[in-house]
Amino acid sequence: MSTKAFYKTEEIGKGKPGFSKTRSIIEAAFYGNNVVKINSLKEAYELAKNSPGTVVTDMPVFEAEKIGLDRDAKVLLFNDGAITGRYAAARRIQGEPGVDADRLDKLVMEAVYDTRFRKLYHAEAYIGLDPEFMVKAHLLIPEGFEMIAYNWLLNFQYINDEYYKMYQRSKPVGDGKEPDIYIFSDPAWKGAPDQTDICEGKCLAYFSTPTNCAAILGMRYFGEHKKGTLTIAWAIANRNGYASCHGGQKEYTLPNGKKFVASVYGLSGSGKSTITHAKHDGKYEIKVLHDDAFIINDETCSSIALEPTYFDKTNDYPTGCPDNKYLITVQNCSCTRDEEGKIVLVTEDIRNGNGRAIKSKLWSPNRVDKIESPVNAIFWIMKDPTLPPIVKIKGAALASVMGATLATKRSSAERLAPGVDPNALVVEPYANPFRTYPLVNDYRKFKHLVEEKNVDCYIINTGDFYGKKVKKEDTLGVIEAVVEKKANFKKWGPFSDIEIFEWEGFVPDLKDGEYVAQLIARMKDRVAFVESRKTAKGGFDELPEEAKEALEKVVKEAETLR
Repeated sequence: MSTKAFYKTEEIGKGKPGFSKTRSIIEAAFYGNNVVKINSLKEAYELAKNSPGTVVTDMPVFEAEKIGLDRDAKVLLFNDGAITGRYAAARRIQGEPGVDADRLDKLVMEAVYDTRFRKLYHAEAYIGLDPEFMVKAHLLIPEGFEMIAYNWLLNFQYINDEYYKMYQRSKPVGDGKEPDIYIFSDPAWKGAPDQTDICEGKCLAYFSTPTNCAAILGMRYFGEHKKGTLTIAWAIANRNGYASCHGGQKEYTLPNGKKFVASVYGLSGSGKSTITHAKHDGKYEIKVLHDDAFIINDETCSSIALEPTYFDKTNDYPTGCPDNKYLITVQNCSCTRDEEGKIVLVTEDIRNGNGRAIKSKLWSPNRVDKIESPVNAIFWIMKDPTLPPIVKIKGAALASVMGATLATKRSSAERLAPGVDPNALVVEPYANPFRTYPLVNDYRKFKHLVEEKNVDCYIINTGDFYGKKVKKEDTLGVIEAVVEKKANFKKWGPFSDIEIFEWEGFVPDLKDGEYVAQLIARMKDRVAFVESRKTAKGGFDELPEEAKEALEKVVKEAETLR
Protein backbone atom coordinates (compact mmCIF):
# COMPACT_ATOMS: atom_id res chain seq x y z
CA MET A 1 0.00 0.00 0.00
CA SER A 2 1.09 3.58 -0.56
CA THR A 3 1.58 4.68 3.04
CA LYS A 4 2.33 2.52 6.04
CA ALA A 5 -0.36 1.72 8.60
CA PHE A 6 0.89 -1.54 10.11
CA TYR A 7 4.30 -2.35 11.56
CA LYS A 8 6.24 -5.48 12.34
CA THR A 9 7.59 -5.61 15.89
CA GLU A 10 11.15 -4.97 14.73
CA GLU A 11 9.98 -1.86 12.82
CA ILE A 12 8.60 -0.19 15.95
CA GLY A 13 10.80 1.96 18.14
CA LYS A 14 12.70 5.12 18.80
CA GLY A 15 14.38 6.66 15.78
CA LYS A 16 12.67 4.35 13.29
CA PRO A 17 10.61 5.68 10.34
CA GLY A 18 7.16 6.81 11.42
CA PHE A 19 7.97 7.24 15.10
CA SER A 20 8.53 10.53 16.86
CA LYS A 21 7.39 12.27 20.02
CA THR A 22 4.70 14.35 18.29
CA ARG A 23 3.30 11.45 16.30
CA SER A 24 3.20 9.23 19.38
CA ILE A 25 1.08 11.86 21.15
CA ILE A 26 -1.34 12.26 18.25
CA GLU A 27 -1.69 8.68 16.98
CA ALA A 28 -2.44 7.16 20.40
CA ALA A 29 -5.57 9.31 20.67
CA PHE A 30 -7.10 7.46 17.70
CA TYR A 31 -7.24 4.20 19.67
CA GLY A 32 -9.08 5.50 22.75
CA ASN A 33 -12.23 3.77 23.98
CA ASN A 34 -14.12 7.01 23.39
CA VAL A 35 -13.43 6.88 19.64
CA VAL A 36 -16.12 5.89 17.12
CA LYS A 37 -15.14 4.98 13.56
CA ILE A 38 -17.06 6.54 10.67
CA ASN A 39 -17.38 3.62 8.27
CA SER A 40 -18.97 5.21 5.21
CA LEU A 41 -19.90 8.50 3.57
CA LYS A 42 -23.57 7.72 4.16
CA GLU A 43 -22.88 7.39 7.88
CA ALA A 44 -20.98 10.70 7.85
CA TYR A 45 -23.95 12.36 6.12
CA GLU A 46 -26.39 11.17 8.79
CA LEU A 47 -24.09 12.38 11.55
CA ALA A 48 -23.69 15.78 9.88
CA LYS A 49 -27.42 16.09 9.12
CA ASN A 50 -28.27 15.50 12.79
CA SER A 51 -25.46 17.61 14.24
CA PRO A 52 -26.82 20.62 16.21
CA GLY A 53 -26.90 23.75 14.07
CA THR A 54 -26.91 22.04 10.67
CA VAL A 55 -29.50 23.35 8.21
CA VAL A 56 -30.95 20.59 6.03
CA THR A 57 -32.00 22.49 2.93
CA ASP A 58 -34.64 21.33 0.46
CA MET A 59 -32.03 21.30 -2.31
CA PRO A 60 -31.28 17.73 -3.48
CA VAL A 61 -27.72 16.53 -3.98
CA PHE A 62 -27.41 16.00 -7.73
CA GLU A 63 -27.10 12.31 -8.63
CA ALA A 64 -26.30 11.57 -4.99
CA GLU A 65 -25.89 7.84 -5.54
CA LYS A 66 -22.98 8.45 -7.93
CA ILE A 67 -21.00 10.10 -5.16
CA GLY A 68 -21.79 7.55 -2.46
CA LEU A 69 -24.93 9.00 -0.84
CA ASP A 70 -28.54 7.89 -0.70
CA ARG A 71 -30.81 9.15 -3.48
CA ASP A 72 -32.74 11.49 -1.16
CA ALA A 73 -29.65 13.25 0.27
CA LYS A 74 -29.97 17.02 0.67
CA VAL A 75 -27.48 19.88 0.55
CA LEU A 76 -26.39 20.66 4.11
CA LEU A 77 -25.54 24.16 5.36
CA PHE A 78 -23.46 24.96 8.42
CA ASN A 79 -22.22 28.33 9.68
CA ASP A 80 -19.06 28.65 11.76
CA GLY A 81 -19.74 31.93 13.55
CA ALA A 82 -17.63 35.03 12.98
CA ILE A 83 -14.52 33.19 11.71
CA THR A 84 -14.93 32.50 8.00
CA GLY A 85 -11.35 32.19 6.73
CA ARG A 86 -7.95 30.66 7.31
CA TYR A 87 -5.56 32.07 9.91
CA ALA A 88 -1.95 31.73 8.78
CA ALA A 89 -0.62 33.29 11.99
CA ALA A 90 -1.67 30.16 13.91
CA ARG A 91 0.56 27.81 11.90
CA ARG A 92 3.62 26.34 13.61
CA ILE A 93 5.94 24.10 11.60
CA GLN A 94 8.15 21.74 13.55
CA GLY A 95 11.76 22.19 12.47
CA GLU A 96 11.48 25.87 11.61
CA PRO A 97 13.64 28.23 13.68
CA GLY A 98 11.82 29.61 16.70
CA VAL A 99 9.28 26.78 16.92
CA ASP A 100 9.47 25.27 20.41
CA ALA A 101 8.48 21.68 19.68
CA ASP A 102 8.86 20.48 23.27
CA ARG A 103 6.39 23.02 24.63
CA LEU A 104 4.00 22.55 21.71
CA ASP A 105 4.09 18.79 22.21
CA LYS A 106 3.07 19.23 25.85
CA LEU A 107 0.29 21.58 24.78
CA VAL A 108 -1.03 18.91 22.38
CA MET A 109 -0.76 16.30 25.15
CA GLU A 110 -3.10 18.42 27.26
CA ALA A 111 -5.45 19.03 24.34
CA VAL A 112 -5.75 15.28 23.75
CA TYR A 113 -6.31 14.64 27.47
CA ASP A 114 -9.05 17.26 27.58
CA THR A 115 -11.10 15.26 25.05
CA ARG A 116 -11.24 12.11 27.19
CA PHE A 117 -14.80 12.69 28.38
CA ARG A 118 -16.08 13.42 24.87
CA LYS A 119 -16.98 11.13 22.01
CA LEU A 120 -14.48 11.39 19.14
CA TYR A 121 -15.04 10.45 15.51
CA HIS A 122 -12.35 8.81 13.38
CA ALA A 123 -12.59 9.33 9.60
CA GLU A 124 -10.31 7.92 6.88
CA ALA A 125 -9.70 9.10 3.33
CA TYR A 126 -7.23 8.86 0.45
CA ILE A 127 -5.26 11.79 -0.94
CA GLY A 128 -4.09 11.31 -4.51
CA LEU A 129 -6.36 9.71 -7.09
CA ASP A 130 -4.06 7.46 -9.11
CA PRO A 131 -2.14 4.28 -8.16
CA GLU A 132 1.08 6.19 -8.85
CA PHE A 133 0.47 8.38 -5.79
CA MET A 134 -2.07 7.67 -3.06
CA VAL A 135 -1.63 8.31 0.66
CA LYS A 136 -4.02 7.46 3.46
CA ALA A 137 -5.14 10.10 5.95
CA HIS A 138 -6.93 9.89 9.31
CA LEU A 139 -8.90 12.63 11.06
CA LEU A 140 -9.96 12.56 14.72
CA ILE A 141 -12.53 15.18 15.76
CA PRO A 142 -14.96 15.50 18.70
CA GLU A 143 -18.70 15.05 18.68
CA GLY A 144 -20.44 18.27 17.71
CA PHE A 145 -18.20 18.82 14.68
CA GLU A 146 -19.63 16.09 12.46
CA MET A 147 -20.02 18.58 9.62
CA ILE A 148 -16.24 19.06 9.45
CA ALA A 149 -15.76 15.29 9.28
CA TYR A 150 -18.35 15.00 6.50
CA ASN A 151 -16.76 17.87 4.53
CA TRP A 152 -13.33 16.30 4.98
CA LEU A 153 -14.53 12.97 3.56
CA LEU A 154 -16.17 14.76 0.64
CA ASN A 155 -13.15 16.96 -0.08
CA PHE A 156 -10.75 14.05 -0.19
CA GLN A 157 -11.56 10.56 -1.43
CA TYR A 158 -13.72 8.63 1.00
CA ILE A 159 -12.97 4.91 1.01
CA ASN A 160 -15.20 2.79 -1.22
CA ASP A 161 -14.67 -0.49 -3.08
CA GLU A 162 -13.23 1.15 -6.21
CA TYR A 163 -10.65 3.24 -4.43
CA TYR A 164 -9.88 0.55 -1.84
CA LYS A 165 -8.87 -1.78 -4.67
CA MET A 166 -6.91 1.01 -6.35
CA TYR A 167 -5.08 1.70 -3.08
CA GLN A 168 -4.23 -1.98 -2.66
CA ARG A 169 -2.41 -1.99 -6.01
CA SER A 170 -0.89 1.49 -5.59
CA LYS A 171 2.81 2.19 -5.54
CA PRO A 172 4.41 2.40 -2.05
CA VAL A 173 5.45 6.02 -1.49
CA GLY A 174 8.98 6.53 -0.19
CA ASP A 175 9.90 2.84 -0.51
CA GLY A 176 7.16 2.01 1.96
CA LYS A 177 8.60 4.20 4.72
CA GLU A 178 6.04 7.02 4.61
CA PRO A 179 3.46 6.55 7.42
CA ASP A 180 -0.23 7.33 7.13
CA ILE A 181 -1.26 10.93 7.84
CA TYR A 182 -2.79 11.48 11.30
CA ILE A 183 -4.60 14.72 12.18
CA PHE A 184 -6.04 15.46 15.61
CA SER A 185 -8.56 18.32 15.73
CA ASP A 186 -10.48 19.98 18.52
CA PRO A 187 -12.30 23.07 17.20
CA ALA A 188 -13.65 23.75 20.72
CA TRP A 189 -10.16 24.05 22.23
CA LYS A 190 -10.12 27.05 24.57
CA GLY A 191 -6.46 27.87 24.12
CA ALA A 192 -3.46 28.22 26.34
CA PRO A 193 -3.49 31.81 27.65
CA ASP A 194 -0.28 31.29 29.61
CA GLN A 195 1.57 30.16 26.47
CA THR A 196 0.84 32.94 23.99
CA ASP A 197 4.55 33.14 23.23
CA ILE A 198 4.41 29.80 21.42
CA CYS A 199 0.91 29.91 19.91
CA GLU A 200 -1.87 32.36 19.21
CA GLY A 201 -3.54 31.74 22.56
CA LYS A 202 -6.84 30.34 21.31
CA CYS A 203 -5.89 28.58 18.08
CA LEU A 204 -3.04 26.49 16.75
CA ALA A 205 -2.21 24.50 13.62
CA TYR A 206 0.90 22.50 14.53
CA PHE A 207 2.62 20.33 11.91
CA SER A 208 5.23 17.62 12.24
CA THR A 209 5.56 16.84 8.57
CA PRO A 210 8.55 14.44 8.72
CA THR A 211 6.25 11.94 10.44
CA ASN A 212 3.04 13.08 8.70
CA CYS A 213 0.96 14.34 11.61
CA ALA A 214 -0.67 17.54 12.81
CA ALA A 215 -2.86 19.04 15.54
CA ILE A 216 -5.48 21.64 14.59
CA LEU A 217 -6.84 23.32 17.71
CA GLY A 218 -9.45 26.02 18.27
CA MET A 219 -10.21 26.34 14.53
CA ARG A 220 -13.73 25.69 13.26
CA TYR A 221 -13.31 26.75 9.64
CA PHE A 222 -13.23 23.70 7.37
CA GLY A 223 -10.56 25.29 5.16
CA GLU A 224 -8.05 24.82 8.00
CA HIS A 225 -8.66 21.07 7.88
CA LYS A 226 -8.53 20.90 4.10
CA LYS A 227 -5.30 22.86 3.76
CA GLY A 228 -3.86 21.31 6.90
CA THR A 229 -4.22 17.86 5.38
CA LEU A 230 -2.87 19.02 2.01
CA THR A 231 0.10 20.60 3.81
CA ILE A 232 1.26 17.14 4.81
CA ALA A 233 0.37 15.47 1.50
CA TRP A 234 2.32 18.12 -0.44
CA ALA A 235 5.32 17.56 1.86
CA ILE A 236 5.18 13.81 1.17
CA ALA A 237 5.05 14.49 -2.58
CA ASN A 238 7.96 16.93 -2.36
CA ARG A 239 10.12 14.30 -0.66
CA ASN A 240 9.29 11.67 -3.24
CA GLY A 241 9.88 13.07 -6.71
CA TYR A 242 7.02 15.51 -7.33
CA ALA A 243 6.50 19.24 -7.59
CA SER A 244 3.69 20.17 -5.20
CA CYS A 245 1.18 22.55 -6.75
CA HIS A 246 -1.43 24.90 -5.30
CA GLY A 247 -3.15 25.69 -8.55
CA GLY A 248 -5.16 24.31 -11.44
CA GLN A 249 -4.32 22.23 -14.47
CA LYS A 250 -6.14 21.44 -17.70
CA GLU A 251 -5.38 19.75 -21.01
CA TYR A 252 -6.49 21.33 -24.29
CA THR A 253 -6.93 19.16 -27.39
CA LEU A 254 -6.97 21.38 -30.46
CA PRO A 255 -8.99 20.61 -33.64
CA ASN A 256 -5.78 19.31 -35.26
CA GLY A 257 -5.39 16.76 -32.45
CA LYS A 258 -2.43 18.45 -30.76
CA LYS A 259 -2.49 18.68 -26.97
CA PHE A 260 -1.46 21.51 -24.67
CA VAL A 261 -1.26 21.09 -20.89
CA ALA A 262 -1.38 24.29 -18.86
CA SER A 263 -0.78 24.72 -15.12
CA VAL A 264 -1.94 27.92 -13.42
CA TYR A 265 -0.83 29.01 -9.96
CA GLY A 266 -2.57 31.60 -7.82
CA LEU A 267 -4.10 32.23 -4.44
CA SER A 268 -7.84 32.20 -3.69
CA GLY A 269 -9.51 34.96 -5.68
CA SER A 270 -6.76 35.18 -8.32
CA GLY A 271 -8.81 33.54 -11.05
CA LYS A 272 -7.17 30.11 -11.12
CA SER A 273 -10.51 28.30 -10.78
CA THR A 274 -12.09 30.48 -13.49
CA ILE A 275 -9.20 29.74 -15.84
CA THR A 276 -9.14 26.03 -15.01
CA HIS A 277 -12.87 25.50 -15.62
CA ALA A 278 -13.26 27.84 -18.60
CA LYS A 279 -14.87 26.02 -21.53
CA HIS A 280 -13.58 28.49 -24.18
CA ASP A 281 -16.88 28.43 -26.09
CA GLY A 282 -16.28 24.81 -27.10
CA LYS A 283 -13.27 25.59 -29.28
CA TYR A 284 -11.24 22.76 -27.77
CA GLU A 285 -11.73 19.42 -26.10
CA ILE A 286 -10.94 20.14 -22.46
CA LYS A 287 -9.85 17.82 -19.67
CA VAL A 288 -9.69 19.30 -16.15
CA LEU A 289 -7.32 17.79 -13.58
CA HIS A 290 -8.20 20.04 -10.63
CA ASP A 291 -8.41 23.72 -9.69
CA ASP A 292 -6.60 23.68 -6.35
CA ALA A 293 -4.33 20.74 -5.57
CA PHE A 294 -2.19 18.49 -7.76
CA ILE A 295 1.39 17.25 -8.16
CA ILE A 296 3.72 16.99 -11.16
CA ASN A 297 6.13 14.06 -11.58
CA ASP A 298 9.68 15.46 -11.77
CA GLU A 299 10.70 13.14 -14.59
CA THR A 300 7.63 12.21 -16.64
CA CYS A 301 5.92 15.61 -16.13
CA SER A 302 2.58 13.85 -15.87
CA SER A 303 0.22 15.18 -13.20
CA ILE A 304 -2.06 13.71 -10.53
CA ALA A 305 -5.03 15.31 -8.77
CA LEU A 306 -5.10 15.08 -4.99
CA GLU A 307 -8.84 15.74 -4.45
CA PRO A 308 -12.06 14.66 -6.21
CA THR A 309 -14.34 17.60 -5.35
CA TYR A 310 -14.07 21.40 -5.38
CA PHE A 311 -14.06 23.76 -2.39
CA ASP A 312 -15.38 26.79 -4.21
CA LYS A 313 -16.53 30.27 -3.29
CA THR A 314 -20.28 30.90 -3.47
CA ASN A 315 -20.06 34.65 -4.05
CA ASP A 316 -20.29 34.34 -7.85
CA TYR A 317 -23.15 31.82 -7.80
CA PRO A 318 -26.45 33.52 -6.84
CA THR A 319 -29.55 31.63 -5.77
CA GLY A 320 -30.95 29.81 -8.79
CA CYS A 321 -27.61 29.66 -10.62
CA PRO A 322 -27.44 26.39 -12.63
CA ASP A 323 -24.01 25.58 -11.15
CA ASN A 324 -25.57 25.36 -7.69
CA LYS A 325 -27.19 22.04 -8.56
CA TYR A 326 -23.74 20.48 -8.00
CA LEU A 327 -23.45 21.66 -4.38
CA ILE A 328 -23.09 19.02 -1.69
CA THR A 329 -22.40 21.12 1.41
CA VAL A 330 -22.27 24.85 2.05
CA GLN A 331 -20.52 26.86 4.74
CA ASN A 332 -20.95 30.43 5.97
CA CYS A 333 -23.94 31.39 3.85
CA SER A 334 -27.55 32.13 4.71
CA CYS A 335 -30.84 30.59 3.63
CA THR A 336 -34.49 31.49 3.23
CA ARG A 337 -37.77 30.02 1.97
CA ASP A 338 -38.74 30.27 -1.68
CA GLU A 339 -42.26 30.74 -3.06
CA GLU A 340 -42.95 27.02 -2.47
CA GLY A 341 -41.86 27.26 1.14
CA LYS A 342 -38.67 25.28 0.50
CA ILE A 343 -35.42 26.15 2.26
CA VAL A 344 -32.92 27.46 -0.29
CA LEU A 345 -29.51 29.07 -0.05
CA VAL A 346 -28.75 32.79 0.10
CA THR A 347 -25.24 33.20 -1.34
CA GLU A 348 -23.33 36.17 -2.85
CA ASP A 349 -21.52 36.80 0.46
CA ILE A 350 -24.49 38.65 1.96
CA ARG A 351 -23.93 37.09 5.39
CA ASN A 352 -20.14 37.38 5.34
CA GLY A 353 -17.15 37.24 3.03
CA ASN A 354 -15.75 33.95 1.75
CA GLY A 355 -18.93 31.88 1.69
CA ARG A 356 -17.89 28.39 0.56
CA ALA A 357 -19.30 25.16 -0.83
CA ILE A 358 -18.09 21.71 -1.71
CA LYS A 359 -19.08 20.98 -5.28
CA SER A 360 -19.41 17.51 -6.71
CA LYS A 361 -16.87 16.09 -9.10
CA LEU A 362 -19.80 15.94 -11.53
CA TRP A 363 -19.64 19.76 -11.86
CA SER A 364 -16.84 19.26 -14.38
CA PRO A 365 -18.01 16.64 -16.90
CA ASN A 366 -14.54 16.62 -18.49
CA ARG A 367 -12.79 15.86 -15.20
CA VAL A 368 -9.84 13.42 -15.03
CA ASP A 369 -7.69 12.30 -12.09
CA LYS A 370 -4.43 12.08 -14.03
CA ILE A 371 -3.04 13.84 -17.10
CA GLU A 372 -0.46 11.60 -18.73
CA SER A 373 0.67 14.22 -21.26
CA PRO A 374 3.62 16.23 -19.96
CA VAL A 375 2.91 19.75 -18.82
CA ASN A 376 3.68 22.35 -21.52
CA ALA A 377 3.36 25.63 -19.68
CA ILE A 378 3.36 27.21 -16.25
CA PHE A 379 1.36 30.40 -15.70
CA TRP A 380 2.12 32.40 -12.55
CA ILE A 381 -1.05 34.40 -11.78
CA MET A 382 -0.21 37.76 -10.25
CA LYS A 383 -2.02 40.93 -9.26
CA ASP A 384 0.80 43.35 -9.94
CA PRO A 385 -0.33 46.65 -11.54
CA THR A 386 2.99 47.09 -13.38
CA LEU A 387 2.59 43.91 -15.40
CA PRO A 388 0.57 43.61 -18.65
CA PRO A 389 -1.92 40.75 -19.09
CA ILE A 390 0.86 38.36 -20.14
CA VAL A 391 4.64 38.15 -20.47
CA LYS A 392 6.86 35.18 -21.24
CA ILE A 393 9.91 34.38 -19.10
CA LYS A 394 12.85 32.79 -20.91
CA GLY A 395 15.59 32.04 -18.35
CA ALA A 396 15.01 29.08 -16.00
CA ALA A 397 16.34 30.90 -12.93
CA LEU A 398 14.17 33.95 -13.62
CA ALA A 399 11.15 31.77 -14.39
CA SER A 400 11.43 29.98 -11.07
CA VAL A 401 12.26 33.01 -8.94
CA MET A 402 9.30 34.91 -10.41
CA GLY A 403 7.17 32.07 -9.05
CA ALA A 404 9.02 32.35 -5.75
CA THR A 405 8.15 36.07 -5.66
CA LEU A 406 4.58 35.71 -6.91
CA ALA A 407 2.89 39.02 -6.11
CA THR A 408 -0.78 39.20 -5.28
CA LYS A 409 -3.31 40.73 -2.92
CA ARG A 410 -4.94 39.19 0.12
CA SER A 411 -8.24 37.38 -0.39
CA SER A 412 -11.36 37.07 1.73
CA ALA A 413 -10.39 33.43 2.36
CA GLU A 414 -7.86 34.67 4.91
CA ARG A 415 -8.37 35.83 8.47
CA LEU A 416 -5.67 38.46 9.00
CA ALA A 417 -3.75 39.27 12.15
CA PRO A 418 -4.44 42.71 13.70
CA GLY A 419 -2.71 45.54 11.86
CA VAL A 420 -2.26 43.70 8.55
CA ASP A 421 -3.33 45.81 5.56
CA PRO A 422 -5.73 43.68 3.46
CA ASN A 423 -5.02 45.81 0.35
CA ALA A 424 -1.22 45.63 0.44
CA LEU A 425 0.62 43.85 -2.37
CA VAL A 426 2.15 40.72 -0.87
CA VAL A 427 4.49 37.98 -2.02
CA GLU A 428 3.36 34.37 -1.66
CA PRO A 429 5.94 31.98 -3.15
CA TYR A 430 4.39 29.72 -5.77
CA ALA A 431 0.98 30.80 -4.43
CA ASN A 432 1.41 28.17 -1.74
CA PRO A 433 1.29 29.40 1.87
CA PHE A 434 1.05 25.78 3.03
CA ARG A 435 4.69 24.78 2.47
CA THR A 436 6.45 23.11 5.42
CA TYR A 437 9.77 22.39 3.70
CA PRO A 438 12.48 24.89 2.63
CA LEU A 439 11.49 27.21 -0.22
CA VAL A 440 14.56 26.18 -2.21
CA ASN A 441 12.93 22.78 -2.78
CA ASP A 442 10.15 24.36 -4.83
CA TYR A 443 12.61 26.71 -6.54
CA ARG A 444 14.65 23.75 -7.78
CA LYS A 445 11.59 21.74 -8.79
CA PHE A 446 10.16 24.47 -11.02
CA LYS A 447 13.57 25.47 -12.37
CA HIS A 448 14.07 21.81 -13.33
CA LEU A 449 10.77 21.79 -15.24
CA VAL A 450 11.77 24.86 -17.25
CA GLU A 451 15.46 24.06 -17.72
CA GLU A 452 15.44 20.29 -18.16
CA LYS A 453 11.89 19.51 -19.30
CA ASN A 454 11.39 22.50 -21.65
CA VAL A 455 8.26 23.75 -19.90
CA ASP A 456 7.41 27.32 -20.93
CA CYS A 457 6.79 29.93 -18.25
CA TYR A 458 4.40 32.89 -18.38
CA ILE A 459 3.14 35.53 -15.97
CA ILE A 460 -0.48 36.59 -16.30
CA ASN A 461 -1.83 39.60 -14.44
CA THR A 462 -5.50 39.21 -13.48
CA GLY A 463 -5.71 42.39 -11.42
CA ASP A 464 -5.28 45.95 -12.65
CA PHE A 465 -2.68 47.09 -15.15
CA TYR A 466 -1.66 50.62 -14.40
CA GLY A 467 -5.20 51.54 -13.33
CA LYS A 468 -7.08 49.51 -15.95
CA LYS A 469 -8.86 46.30 -14.94
CA VAL A 470 -7.77 43.13 -16.69
CA LYS A 471 -11.06 41.37 -17.44
CA LYS A 472 -11.71 37.64 -17.58
CA GLU A 473 -12.05 37.90 -21.37
CA ASP A 474 -8.57 39.42 -21.59
CA THR A 475 -7.03 36.65 -19.51
CA LEU A 476 -8.73 33.85 -21.45
CA GLY A 477 -7.86 35.60 -24.72
CA VAL A 478 -4.12 35.67 -24.06
CA ILE A 479 -4.15 32.06 -22.87
CA GLU A 480 -6.01 30.91 -25.98
CA ALA A 481 -3.46 32.71 -28.14
CA VAL A 482 -0.66 30.81 -26.37
CA VAL A 483 -2.47 27.46 -26.67
CA GLU A 484 -3.06 28.00 -30.40
CA LYS A 485 0.50 29.29 -30.91
CA LYS A 486 -0.89 32.58 -32.23
CA ALA A 487 0.68 34.74 -29.53
CA ASN A 488 3.36 36.88 -31.14
CA PHE A 489 5.84 37.31 -28.31
CA LYS A 490 8.65 39.75 -28.92
CA LYS A 491 11.50 41.24 -26.95
CA TRP A 492 10.19 43.62 -24.29
CA GLY A 493 12.23 46.79 -24.32
CA PRO A 494 15.70 46.22 -22.84
CA PHE A 495 14.84 42.93 -21.11
CA SER A 496 16.87 39.96 -22.30
CA ASP A 497 14.79 37.31 -20.48
CA ILE A 498 11.26 38.75 -20.77
CA GLU A 499 9.10 38.79 -23.89
CA ILE A 500 5.74 40.50 -24.31
CA PHE A 501 2.59 39.71 -26.25
CA GLU A 502 1.02 43.10 -26.82
CA TRP A 503 -2.64 42.74 -25.90
CA GLU A 504 -4.84 45.56 -27.15
CA GLY A 505 -5.42 48.24 -24.53
CA PHE A 506 -2.67 46.98 -22.23
CA VAL A 507 0.60 47.88 -23.96
CA PRO A 508 3.10 49.32 -21.46
CA ASP A 509 4.57 52.72 -22.32
CA LEU A 510 8.26 52.32 -21.56
CA LYS A 511 8.73 56.05 -22.20
CA ASP A 512 6.42 56.89 -19.30
CA GLY A 513 8.79 57.77 -16.45
CA GLU A 514 6.20 57.13 -13.74
CA TYR A 515 5.39 53.68 -15.12
CA VAL A 516 9.07 52.75 -15.40
CA ALA A 517 9.68 53.91 -11.84
CA GLN A 518 6.82 51.73 -10.58
CA LEU A 519 8.06 48.73 -12.59
CA ILE A 520 11.55 49.12 -11.13
CA ALA A 521 10.10 49.48 -7.63
CA ARG A 522 8.08 46.28 -7.92
CA MET A 523 11.09 44.36 -9.23
CA LYS A 524 13.19 45.74 -6.39
CA ASP A 525 10.49 44.52 -4.00
CA ARG A 526 11.13 41.03 -5.35
CA VAL A 527 14.89 41.41 -4.91
CA ALA A 528 14.32 42.58 -1.34
CA PHE A 529 12.05 39.60 -0.67
CA VAL A 530 14.68 37.13 -1.88
CA GLU A 531 17.34 38.93 0.16
CA SER A 532 15.10 38.79 3.24
CA ARG A 533 14.90 35.00 3.02
CA LYS A 534 18.53 34.84 4.17
CA THR A 535 17.53 35.93 7.66
CA ALA A 536 13.77 35.33 7.97
CA LYS A 537 13.05 32.19 9.99
CA GLY A 538 16.80 31.78 10.49
CA GLY A 539 17.41 31.38 6.77
CA PHE A 540 15.03 28.41 6.48
CA ASP A 541 13.79 29.68 3.08
CA GLU A 542 17.04 31.07 1.68
CA LEU A 543 17.30 30.83 -2.11
CA PRO A 544 20.45 30.37 -4.23
CA GLU A 545 22.34 33.51 -5.19
CA GLU A 546 21.41 32.92 -8.84
CA ALA A 547 17.78 33.65 -8.00
CA LYS A 548 18.57 37.14 -6.74
CA GLU A 549 20.98 37.74 -9.61
CA ALA A 550 18.25 36.93 -12.16
CA LEU A 551 16.01 39.60 -10.63
CA GLU A 552 18.82 42.13 -10.28
CA LYS A 553 19.50 41.72 -13.98
CA VAL A 554 15.90 42.73 -14.73
CA VAL A 555 16.23 45.78 -12.46
CA LYS A 556 19.50 46.80 -14.10
CA GLU A 557 17.97 46.51 -17.56
CA ALA A 558 14.88 48.46 -16.49
CA GLU A 559 17.03 51.27 -15.14
CA THR A 560 18.39 51.88 -18.65
CA LEU A 561 14.91 53.22 -19.51
CA ARG A 562 15.33 56.22 -17.21
